[in-house]
Amino acid sequence: MYIDLILLIVLMVVVIMFFKRFSSFVFFIAIFDIFFRILTFIKLNIPLQDVATVMDKYIPTGILGIISKYTSGIFTTIFDWAYVIIMAIFLFYVTRIFFKKKKI
Repeated sequence: MYIDLILLIVLMVVVIMFFKRFSSFVFFIAIFDIFFRILTFIKLNIPLQDVATVMDKYIPTGILGIISKYTSGIFTTIFDWAYVIIMAIFLFYVTRIFFKKKKI
């Protein structure tokens, strides 16, 4: 089932079309990954086995999970490193925003 991959690609295209800034793309990837990681935490810590089973079947663990699911070999390595670089850029943006904030 390619629903998670199709959803990720469609949302990335929408972000690129409407915001047209690289920083918007980086923030989108980070938000999408953090959302999946929160859902994975809930899945692992929820006592209801039926809900956890459905979440395990339809919700990926994160962007790296989607990459690993649909690629293999050198493509996985390239996409994994691209993900790491995007997350490093996200960390730079967040740190810059944090230090630019005015103190109350």
